Amino acid sequence: MDKVKKYQDILLEYLGQQAKIKPANMPEIESFVVADKENNHFQLLQSGWQNRSFVFTVVYHFDIRNGKVWFLQNITDKDVVDELMEMGIAREDIVLGFRHPETRPFTGFAVA
Repeated sequence: MDKVKKYQDILLEYLGQQAKIKPANMPEIESFVVADKENNHFQLLQSGWQNRSFVFTVVYHFDIRNGKVWFLQNITDKDVVDELMEMGIAREDIVLGFRHPETRPFTGFAVA
């Protein structure tokens, strides 16, 4: 299987699993996956009402660029990269895109 297709499938599976988890403190919030497989963008979004406030949040955002998974957004305390590696994404193919390029060499993951 092509590596990009494999990584797309893993990201979609992971995001789909996460979308099924209902935040206990926000029962009116819906989670859904947005995927642009052609351009390799993958997100988990949450939206809805919490009390009298509207919530719209990008929980996770991943891109696939040049065969590497760019991890760009995580507003949770989950060790997402560990879970993705367990699912089959190689450590050397994960870029912590939310880290400044000068600090990426010290993360133990890919730099770009």
